[in-house]
Amino acid sequence: FLGIRDNAIVNVRGDGDSPINRGNLCVKGRFGYDFINHPDRLTTPLIRIVPNSSLITHHSSLFKEVSWDEALEFVANKLKNYKGEEFAFIASTKCTNEDNYIAQKFARVVMGSNNIDSSARLCQATSIAALLEATGIGAVTNSISELEKAASILIVGANITRSHPVIGLRVKKAVENGARVIVVSPKEIDICRFAEIWLRPYPGTDVALLMGMSQVIVDEELLDTAFIEEGCENFEDFRKSLEDFRPGRVERITGVSREKIAEASRIYAASKPAAILWSTGITQHSHGTDNMLALVNLALLTGNIGKPLSGLYPLWGQNNALGACDTGCLPDFYPGYQAVAHPEIRKRFETAWEVSLNPEAGLTLTEIFQATLEGRIKALYIIGSDPALSIAPSQRVRDALKRAEFIVLQDIFFNETARFADVILPGASFAEKDGTFTNTERRIQRICKAIEPVGNSRPDWQIICELARRSGSSGFDFNHPEEIMSELVSVTPIPHISGFPTHNGKGRFTPLEYRTAAEVADIEYPLILTTEKNLYSGGLLSQKVDSFNILRGEGFVEINSKDARDFGIKDGEMVQVISRWGEIKVKAKVTDAAPPGVVIMVSDEGTINLLTNPALDPVAKTLETKVCAVRVIPEIYSQPL
Repeated sequence: FLGIRDNAIVNVRGDGDSPINRGNLCVKGRFGYDFINHPDRLTTPLIRIVPNSSLITHHSSLFKEVSWDEALEFVANKLKNYKGEEFAFIASTKCTNEDNYIAQKFARVVMGSNNIDSSARLCQATSIAALLEATGIGAVTNSISELEKAASILIVGANITRSHPVIGLRVKKAVENGARVIVVSPKEIDICRFAEIWLRPYPGTDVALLMGMSQVIVDEELLDTAFIEEGCENFEDFRKSLEDFRPGRVERITGVSREKIAEASRIYAASKPAAILWSTGITQHSHGTDNMLALVNLALLTGNIGKPLSGLYPLWGQNNALGACDTGCLPDFYPGYQAVAHPEIRKRFETAWEVSLNPEAGLTLTEIFQATLEGRIKALYIIGSDPALSIAPSQRVRDALKRAEFIVLQDIFFNETARFADVILPGASFAEKDGTFTNTERRIQRICKAIEPVGNSRPDWQIICELARRSGSSGFDFNHPEEIMSELVSVTPIPHISGFPTHNGKGRFTPLEYRTAAEVADIEYPLILTTEKNLYSGGLLSQKVDSFNILRGEGFVEINSKDARDFGIKDGEMVQVISRWGEIKVKAKVTDAAPPGVVIMVSDEGTINLLTNPALDPVAKTLETKVCAVRVIPEIYSQPL
C-alpha cells in the first residue's frame, strides 16, 4: 500500500493479508520509493541535437525538449528505415506484463523482427532452457508458502537473506519447523547459520558437485524407483554418465570433501518432501544450462517434483523478469513459451494479430549487441534498461551503441545508455500506471495507479501503442491495460494436465559432462573473481534513494586473508583489480568469508562489467559473470615510476 500526499509517495506498507509476504517487505520495497518523485526524473521527450558523445554531460546540452507529437512522428519516420533483421527491441524486467506484451507485439507486428529480449537473459534464461527441456515447465513448480513445510531445502547459488529476504523468512520458518537445510555457496553467507551442512565448492564446479550428489544417491539406492519408472525417461543414459563423477574426482574438482558431499546427498534424498532453490550464483555461467539440468536430475531422481512441498524454485532477480518472459519478450518464443519456429503456433498468432510473422527465431540480448557491433542491427528500441552499464563487457556494449544508426530509449531517468540515444521518451513509474507483475511463484499481481505521471511522462504501453498507430499498424487500439491482458490471455493457452507437460508426459534425465569455466586461474591472473548482490543496491533506481547510498557505502573487493598476505594487500587500502577485459580501482576488504583463491565484488556496481568476460552459455546465451580470472595488486604498484 502506498501512502500519498500532494501527488507524491510518502510511505509504503505491506499487506498483512497477502498470502505471499504476510505484510513483510524487503528493504527496497519498504523504503526504496524516493526515486518515484526524484527531481532527476525524465518528464518530457528529448531529441538529440549534437552528435553522439561518449563524454558524461548533462542531457540539457545534448538534447532538446520536444512535444510528444514531434517525438513520436520523428521515431515513427526513422524506424520505417529499419524493418526486419536490422531492428531489435530490448524490453524491461521492471515494466508490467501489459507493457512487455505490447513491446514484443510491436517488434513482431510493426517491425517484422523477432529480435526481442530483456535482461532476464542475464539471470534465469539458463533455467528456462533447462526446465523446458527436462520438465516442460519453464518456471517455479511450487508456491512460496509450501517452503515452510518442506522436510529439506537445498539452496544453491542464492544468498536469499540478501537478494530475496521475504523468501529467506520462509526458509527460516521451515528450519523452525524442523527442515534440514543444505547450502551450496563459495562464500559464507547468512543463511549458512541455519544450515545443517554447508558445501563450499570452487566457483564454476557446480555440475561436478551436483552430479556427484546424484552418483551418491544412485550408488546408495536412495532414488525413487517407482517415480522414475512411471514418470521419467532416459534414466539409463543418465546413470551411465554418473560414472564420470566418482567421489574422488568430484572432490578434486570442487574442493569439497567426499564425506560432505555424501552427507548432503543423503539429507536431500531421505528427508522428503525436498525443495531446491537457486539464483544467479549458479545460472550465470558458460555452463549454466548444464547446472540447471543437474539440479533437475536431482529432483527427478528423488521424486521431488510434481508433488506438494517439494519442487524447483528459480529465484528471479527483478520484480517482473518472469513476467517479461511469460509475455513473449524472448526471441524464440511468443507469449506463453510458444515456439516461434512452430508453423501451427505461428499461424495461430498470425490469425490473432492479422499479420504475417517472421518465421525465424531472433537474436538474444547478448547476440543483439554483437550484431549491432558488426553492423547487422542498425536500430535499437530500449525500455527500462541500461545495457551500457549492466551488460558485460561494458566497453564492447558501448562500442556497439556507438555503431548503431538509431537508438530510442524509453525510461524514467537519464542513464548511461541515454548518452548514446537519439530519442529519449519518458515512461511512467509503477506508481503512475495500472497493470500486473508476475512474481517468482508465477502469481500475477495487480498494481493500481496511485499518482499521476510526473511531468509529461506516459505509461510505456501507451507510448508504444501510439507509435504503432503512427507507423500504420492496426491492433494497438487499447484504452486500458485490462484490454491488453484480455488479448494476452486469448493467445496464451492454460493447460491443465497430469504429469509433465512434455510430448510424452514424462520428465527427462540429462547425461552431463563436466566442463571447466571459460576462464581459470593462471600465473598472470591467479585469482577468480565472482560476484554477489548487495541488499541496498540494484542499479540506478537504488542510487536515487539517499538512505540506500549511505547504507551501501563504498564499493570494495573481498579477498581472503591468506591471499591478502601473499599479494601484499592490507585491509581498507586501494587496490587494482585487473582482468583480461579491463581494470578498476577499489578498496580491499580482507575477510575469510571469501575462500582462498577467490575474490568477491558486488555485481550491482556497474564497474564490475568492465572486468567480467564475454563467454556465453551455448544454449541460453547467458553471460558468465560468476567466474573471471583476475589479479589484485596494491594501487601503489600500478603507479608509474
